[in-house]
Amino acid sequence: MHSPLIEKLIKIFSKFPTVGPRTASRFVFYLLRLPKEEIESLVSAISSLKNNVKVCNSCFNPFEGEGELCEICQNPGRDKSLVCIVEKETDLNSIEKINKYKGLYFILGGTLSSLKKDDIKKIKTEELLKRMKDPQVKEIIIATNSTTEGEATSLYLERALKSSGKKITRLGRGLPKGSELEYADDETLSSAFESRK
Repeated sequence: MHSPLIEKLIKIFSKFPTVGPRTASRFVFYLLRLPKEEIESLVSAISSLKNNVKVCNSCFNPFEGEGELCEICQNPGRDKSLVCIVEKETDLNSIEKINKYKGLYFILGGTLSSLKKDDIKKIKTEELLKRMKDPQVKEIIIATNSTTEGEATSLYLERALKSSGKKITRLGRGLPKGSELEYADDETLSSAFESRK
């Protein structure tokens, strides 16, 4: 049995995505072995993260800087007629890395595992519908992952956005079923964008 403080930290780390109790325990014992200066640096970085990083009012991408919009949304060189809907921030980063897509984004903040009201409230549907009223937007690219939840979310979004009058496309072939965008290689992701339908 561990001390109450160690147990508390294990519980906190266990809440992180893809981290179970065993990995959380490794994190805690790793931290115990670190010099005090490194722990203080980590605490300072976490504090700075909450104090200095804000979320873009348009796409919900976290950023540092002035104003209400992130660097992508502020960039006059981006194609404002295209909006790519992604599940999470890491998906946006994966798409940006391939350097082929020059439009804007919208981060949903998750996926649907069912079409229950509680589940639908977990994603930013209202914010998305409001954003799609922008007359500059001509095409909406649904770039959810090829997982069961991603497919359910994609179908829900297609129905919800149908009345917007915008062209709605999805990423094309190249992404295998059950895969996640953040793990796709650049070539596969590029191919999926070029063959969207």
